[in-house]
Amino acid sequence: MVKLTFIDPNGDKHEVTSEDGDSLMDLAVNNDVPGLDADCGGACACATCHVVLDPELYKSLSAADEEENDLLDFIDERTEYSRLSCQIEVLPFMQNAVIKIPKS
Repeated sequence: MVKLTFIDPNGDKHEVTSEDGDSLMDLAVNNDVPGLDADCGGACACATCHVVLDPELYKSLSAADEEENDLLDFIDERTEYSRLSCQIEVLPFMQNAVIKIPKS
């Protein structure tokens, strides 16, 4: 089990655990973490599962593909550490990672 902490748009922390292989989006949705809409259900088609990762976690992941980057370009709150949570698989090295959900 991998333990992660989501910080919702109001700054509240939500500690959750996951089996390896779940996406960050599924983990947030299945644990009722507020602020992450996930309208397309993980199809990488809407960018409503935008999250901001800790810089170290961001650097340890493979780079976003062109499709994900195109969707992220439409987000006003995009940062250099922004990703779509539907595209990130939870893996053991992510233990205790913190994932922030932006306000919109």
